[in-house]
Amino acid sequence: MSGLPIYVQIHNQIKQEIAQGKWQVGQRIPAERLLADEFQVSRMTMRQAIQTLVEEGILYRKVGSGTYVASQKVQERMSGTTSFTDIMLAQGKKPASHVVSYHLALPTLSEKENLKLDDNMEILRMERIRLADKIPICFEITTVPWFLVKNLSREQITQSLYHALEQRGLKLGHAQQVVSAMSASEKVAELLRVKRGAAVLRLRQVTMLADGQPFEYVRTQYVGERFEFYLER
Repeated sequence: MSGLPIYVQIHNQIKQEIAQGKWQVGQRIPAERLLADEFQVSRMTMRQAIQTLVEEGILYRKVGSGTYVASQKVQERMSGTTSFTDIMLAQGKKPASHVVSYHLALPTLSEKENLKLDDNMEILRMERIRLADKIPICFEITTVPWFLVKNLSREQITQSLYHALEQRGLKLGHAQQVVSAMSASEKVAELLRVKRGAAVLRLRQVTMLADGQPFEYVRTQYVGERFEFYLER
């Protein structure tokens, strides 16, 4: 019997069914209440599974219409693995983080695939609000393999993970990044102090060590009016 939380098991099964073609790109999936009945779980559990898939870019919501299978979006390469802390300091702003949740868990299928983890390898998953001069800039869900950070303190990990790893002699490599647009959910809007449905920029990033080993999988939602990306060629 799987040791994963029920919502994670449902997340993994729906993702697998999408990959196998049960639902096509652009197709609306059944309503949460119907899926909850099908999986014999509460609406709250099903909503958590669906929301995780939305945050990963596998599904997307249309207000008043339903939830749909997302299409692949145009990907634009951005170079570098500069930390949020360094970006804010370079702009003369004071960075800070507010931890929403911080716990050990077994990985979801997406986390396992992106971090190239073996079965039953634990991960540390943390949710943070990142601030600049006390203003919320983004909501971030970060997943890292536990074996890489188990000797670091919570403060080191939550304040600046990159700096902590570099101090241990680990060199950072490149990052794979995907940026897309979405609307803020009720939870994210409240955390970032914006209206529900406000425009946010979603960044999904897998960061590597210099030897090519993935060490971080991040899903971040930036307030559109407070942050912008730029590319250097």
